[in-house]
Formats: sequence, C-alpha cells, structure tokens
Amino acid sequence: MVSRDPATAAAGLPRELPAFPLTAALLLPGNYLPLNVFEPRYRNLVEDVAAAELHVAMVQPRTPGLDGFGLGPDNPGLYTVGCAGLLESLERQADGRYLVVLRGIARFEIDRELEPRRGYRRLQVDYRRFAADFEEDASAVDATPLLAAVDRYARRQGLEFDLDLLASLDGLRLLNALCAALPFAAAEQQALLEAATAGERQRLLLELMELGGEAPAGEPYVQPTVH
Repeated sequence: MVSRDPATAAAGLPRELPAFPLTAALLLPGNYLPLNVFEPRYRNLVEDVAAAELHVAMVQPRTPGLDGFGLGPDNPGLYTVGCAGLLESLERQADGRYLVVLRGIARFEIDRELEPRRGYRRLQVDYRRFAADFEEDASAVDATPLLAAVDRYARRQGLEFDLDLLASLDGLRLLNALCAALPFAAAEQQALLEAATAGERQRLLLELMELGGEAPAGEPYVQPTVH
C-alpha cells in the first residue's frame, strides 16, 4: 500500500485510469489477478500503462459476457464500483500477446467516463468511499468459518481445493482470494466487491457458499491465485 493514512494514500493514486472492463474478473485490494491480453485494444492499454502510470481500472460491464470495450451502440454500461490495480509484471509473448499480473490497490467509484484513447475506455474515479481499503488489518477476519464453509461448498459442488494452501493464508487474504476465485455470477461478484467492510464481505460470502452458487455456463472454476 502507498500509505497507512487513507487520505495520503488516496492522494497518491491517479484519478484518471484506463478501464479494463471484464466480466468475472474480480480484483480486490491485496489480490493478484493474472490476465492473458490478446485483443489489440487490450494490448494498447497494457503498453500505455507500462509506459506511464502503471495503474488499471478493473470494472465489470453490466451486461455479462461483453468485454466492455465497444465504443458505439454495443458499448455496455459499467458497474459504478471497480478496483484500481497496479501492473506488477508484464511478459510479451512471441505472438504479440501479453501475460500480465495486476495487484489490487483500492476500490473506487466512477465519477465519469473520459474520451477513449487508442480504442480503450478511460475513467475518472474517486477513492473516498473506500478509504478504509488503505488501513485494513490483515488479521481482522477469522479464517475458521471460511475454511469450514469452503470445505462444505466444495463437497456439494464436486470441486477440489488445496485446503492446506488456503489454511496458510491470513483471514483477509483468504476472504478476498475466495471472493475472486469461486464461480459466482457477475452480479454476486459485484456485491462482494461493493461490500463496505471486510466483515460484510465475509457475511455475504458465507451466505453465497451456503446457497451453493454454481459456475455460469462456460466459466470453469479456477483455483485461487496466491502470491
């Protein structure tokens, strides 16, 4: 994090961010999100971010399945809350693709959309609603009920988890890793993202796991990425 003081930390983040609208790619503060970037507009975005501010606005389109980059009548609306990610690593592949990893820094609200640049959308954002993201205590979340719930969830859904790996995480990292990786619908992921506090996010996640949400068609389960 930039600083333990919320006002100072927020002031150190750019308010204008290139937007990476993508369904079912949930980024939360402290999480890592790997992306395989192949579309020309996405590649333009990555190149510009690597050359300048190194931050990206991850945000979901309101229409699941659309990538959010259309700039005409197919341009989907965006959810108003997303997460700023720092470009942690970048590897260019021989075929022109980029393999990138983003680290979640802080959530934001969208103030307004700016003029697009090189085919990708741009946003002006405000971090004030989520100032607590800069001072969350990694040990504030009790991992015990999460581990018990994910074990039950896995048995019902026929999924396999590395429970030893999950048990090695502190409560907050475990909570955010499960929120990002479990196969919930886009609207449920958005609700987890927008939860005001880690405690509220944990309560919602436990409810969703007990309800036994299933993966949307064509979206297989992915084991949580841990760094």
